[in-house]
Amino acid sequence: MQSIVENFRERVLAASNQQTALQIQGSGSKRWYGQELHGELLDTTAYQGILAYDPTELVLTARSGTRLQDIEAALAEHNQMLAFEPPHWGTAATLGGVIAAGLSGPRRPAAGAVRDFVLGASLMDGRGDVLEFGGQVMKNVAGYDVSRLLTGSMGCLGLLLDISVKVLPRPFAETTLVFALSEADAITRLNQWAGQALPISGSCWQVGRLMLRLSGAEAAVRAAKVRLGGEEMQDAAEFWISLREQTHDFFSQDEEQGLWRLSLPSTATPVRLSGKSMIEWGGAQRWLYSNEKPELIRLNALAAGGHACLFRGGDKSLGVFAPLSATLEKIHQRLKQVFDPAGIFNPGRMYKGF
Repeated sequence: MQSIVENFRERVLAASNQQTALQIQGSGSKRWYGQELHGELLDTTAYQGILAYDPTELVLTARSGTRLQDIEAALAEHNQMLAFEPPHWGTAATLGGVIAAGLSGPRRPAAGAVRDFVLGASLMDGRGDVLEFGGQVMKNVAGYDVSRLLTGSMGCLGLLLDISVKVLPRPFAETTLVFALSEADAITRLNQWAGQALPISGSCWQVGRLMLRLSGAEAAVRAAKVRLGGEEMQDAAEFWISLREQTHDFFSQDEEQGLWRLSLPSTATPVRLSGKSMIEWGGAQRWLYSNEKPELIRLNALAAGGHACLFRGGDKSLGVFAPLSATLEKIHQRLKQVFDPAGIFNPGRMYKGF
């Protein structure tokens, strides 16, 4: 693998000297996410393999091009999992793509976000230097946690090489309950339940139905089921996979409208915008297909205490991610300058100049 790293370095140095852009890409399963990419392709899929996995320590280290399904298969042999439930969006999805995109699945409110599970990472910067951040234990917290900063950076800061992540045991029992509730009542109920000792590991509301997943010890799941009532869902595992992978019917609508992702306080009342919506994460993540003007959608999200992202489809020329404040924009620019002074890595994928 050293020859692959040396090839990466040669490509990075050449691009820096010529000031030409590089598109960092694994399988390309998340290529559509963010602003349009341009430049020469830098494929990471050859740099693959699990470097270390200790089930007793709940830590796995793998190269960035390692397929996600290979990692999950290795974890399944020991009844363990990536608790943040990352979306694949393709059979060849890689670990590097998961970390770079920073996206979590239905279990995120209960287990935590992707960055909460990143223990360490190595990165090749715009000078061709390999930088090491973090480690392979949860106690390694000295200094600023750059390895978690890289999570969700969309490959704009550098080329991820090796990543160490914390893993967790699979729950002993799991079931999904269904309730007939309006959108407002579902939000109220979810926030009430969130303050109680209930093993909730996923939630989804759409068209008058609230799906609630319970995971944990058999006794805890059984007691919660009796306490909450509702109707037990059949084929629940397939439903949560369809939600994670966005193969659910809701996500098959016309992308010309654009799929908006609204990140809001869980207690926020229903957003008063025309279109079709779905709610996840106990009310904190809301999906919306709407013909409303982007400015109005973002203003509504801001008024509710959150922000809106044009997640898929739509007119990307308007900007995919919510505009940054002057302070945050300056921080983004300074980080880019430190890690990628020539601006070669996925330029403009998040914001202009970054």
